[in-house]
Amino acid sequence: MSSQDNGQVYGRVALIGLGLIASSMFWAMKRAGLAGEVTGYARSQETRETARQIGLCDRVCDSAQEAVKDADLVVLCVPVGAMGPVMKDIAPVLKPGATVSDVGSVKRHVIDAVQPHIPEGVHFVPAHPLAGTEHSGPESGFAELFDNRWSLLVPVEGTDSQAVEQLRKLWEGMGANVDVMDADHHDLVLAVTSHTPHLIAYTMVGVADDLRRVTDSEVIKYSAAGFRDFTRIAASDPTMWRDVFLTNKDATLEILGRFTEELFALQRAIRTGDGEHLHDYFTRTRAIRRGIIEAGQDTDAPDFGRGQKK
Repeated sequence: MSSQDNGQVYGRVALIGLGLIASSMFWAMKRAGLAGEVTGYARSQETRETARQIGLCDRVCDSAQEAVKDADLVVLCVPVGAMGPVMKDIAPVLKPGATVSDVGSVKRHVIDAVQPHIPEGVHFVPAHPLAGTEHSGPESGFAELFDNRWSLLVPVEGTDSQAVEQLRKLWEGMGANVDVMDADHHDLVLAVTSHTPHLIAYTMVGVADDLRRVTDSEVIKYSAAGFRDFTRIAASDPTMWRDVFLTNKDATLEILGRFTEELFALQRAIRTGDGEHLHDYFTRTRAIRRGIIEAGQDTDAPDFGRGQKK
């Protein structure tokens, strides 16, 4: 493929949905010259206008079908609950030999919703970049979002290996580390590392809101680092997270059950004054934080990178 000689991985890429991930993909592709042309579509006319104003995508289209026409890669960047209907809409106009992918943080549900609509001769390679901020919308993206972050590819059975390798090359070109994972295992891993922590963060912020003996101004004024981090997580896009919990129900409930058991054990240790149990527990969990830093997935700087422009 001659276009790949100059760094291009795909001639034309279509981004459906123009939020944080799609906009970051566009800037990352432009930074490395990975695509000849990038088209985009968003359901909201306001979002499309904003994208045009800030130069997001080479061409912003007024329909998903127009955006995907002749695209070599189509990336579904919509909430996981919307992926099935979007795929059904674009299926008739997809180019033979094209690849369809996504960026959803749940994989089994996306595969079940999207795969039935994939036309013969079109490849389907689900993906999930483990990167994000609490911000959303077309203006929130930046080219460095995926640098040294993991992107997981979750190809369905019988997928063309060349299509998988081409998508891997794109993600690596955008700065990501790439791994391949089975859909069900992905959903369990993400329930541990992302979904349940988000639910706990939402809950803790909700508790602070409900606890009338602590005023709102005190919560805001005296926010210690722990609560501040919870509020940052809880500021994430509500539509996306609603869909995540409804579509990764089993894995999330399993991890929540385990969390509840651990919480009861800690409650008992505090109630009975079992300092040894608490110290051992905190020592074990502290080691996980060290492992994350050593893996280059965060920094031990006290502001956790909050000084960086997002």
